[in-house]
Amino acid sequence: MEGMKVMATLQIDPDKVCSIVVMAREFEAQEEPPTEDRGENASDEDFRSVLLAYPDDPTFEELTALIDGLNEDEQTALVALVWLGREDYTAEDWEQAVRDAAERRTGPTSRYLLGMPLLPDYLEAGLNQLGHSCEA
Repeated sequence: MEGMKVMATLQIDPDKVCSIVVMAREFEAQEEPPTEDRGENASDEDFRSVLLAYPDDPTFEELTALIDGLNEDEQTALVALVWLGREDYTAEDWEQAVRDAAERRTGPTSRYLLGMPLLPDYLEAGLNQLGHSCEA
């Protein structure tokens, strides 16, 4: 049975997870805003700012709202998927990962997840281990 993917019961639609993956990749692709005037052409500033991560960034706000808008079971599954993708658990331990995620919840799921480097990679890896994919 080695190498086979386990089809576990997800408490969240894989399409929702894939939407979060896409948005998280957009957010991660952004650069930190400049802290000084670089002396560049001012007319270029509007175009460059699209790729800069400002505190009131609409991508960040939309991603936060999407995660916070999930029900508790979906948020718990999202955290468990990250842990699975991070290899804290195996696909065979899926139900335990979900129970642990529910028990360990202490604050907003979005704050926990969005503070995590490689979030979209972990989510995709977790989905893959459970036999799902974002490649459609």
